[in-house]
Amino acid sequence: MRSVTAEYEAKALYTAGREAIVAEIFKMAEPVAKEKGISIEKVLLRAVKLPQLVAEAIERKLQAEQQAEQMKFILDKERQETDRKRIEAQGISDFQRIISQGITQSLLDWNGIEATEKLASSPNSKIVIIGNPKSGLPLILEGQK
Repeated sequence: MRSVTAEYEAKALYTAGREAIVAEIFKMAEPVAKEKGISIEKVLLRAVKLPQLVAEAIERKLQAEQQAEQMKFILDKERQETDRKRIEAQGISDFQRIISQGITQSLLDWNGIEATEKLASSPNSKIVIIGNPKSGLPLILEGQK
């Protein structure tokens, strides 16, 4: 048994490598036991006791590996979010480019006139100053009741 476990890293005793160790021990022990008339059905590896220093080192290494895996997951998630934002920004840019091709100054002026007509027919109290020199659209100020 020691010859088999010596071929593996100590952490294999605590991880999925444990099954490989058990299988190899079974493979080695079965022919020897058969020669003596003993049948081995299963090998169980329980209560592995390593020196405390070795066990602590393995535990620290396993924790570090888990933290590294967690960091990889976080980085992958952030990369996906970056890609999502890039795609969203490209979509917004395409939308603005397409819309801006159809918007003309005369369309903006017409929309301004329609808005002024709606405000003028509204029962709310307001002041409308027509002919804003900066944009050419009406400047609308709210009046007080």
